[in-house]
Amino acid sequence: MKGFRTFLLRGNVVDLAVGIVIGAAFTAVVTAFVAAFLTPLVGAVTGKSDLAARAYNLGTKAHPVPLKWGAFLSAVITFVIVAAVVYFLVVLPVNKLMARFKTEPEPKLPTKICSYCLSSIPEAAQKCAYCTADLAA
Repeated sequence: MKGFRTFLLRGNVVDLAVGIVIGAAFTAVVTAFVAAFLTPLVGAVTGKSDLAARAYNLGTKAHPVPLKWGAFLSAVITFVIVAAVVYFLVVLPVNKLMARFKTEPEPKLPTKICSYCLSSIPEAAQKCAYCTADLAA
């Protein structure tokens, strides 16, 4: 049980849980926005007041099988809005912040091996820093 408790109380697990809860709440807000504003606008353009109710019926008249393309289109619109908000308000700012604080690694100098002690030393060195052998010759 101690290992399980340690796993649950690690910072990244708690952060992930908070992110999922906030993401679900945000998705609910965007879904409500799409249902209240965008779906009626698309429905007004297409001629029906409720886009989510639009369907294409397959099968016979006695046993129709509805393909609810309007509900699918509403879900796609919701997804695109959520993805755009996450990208523009989370991903881009975090990438800019990470780029600002990114440190450049020091360039690697070419090295050679000292023929006396077999240490790796800079290629321009004339004396080995480890065994002090004269390498100019």
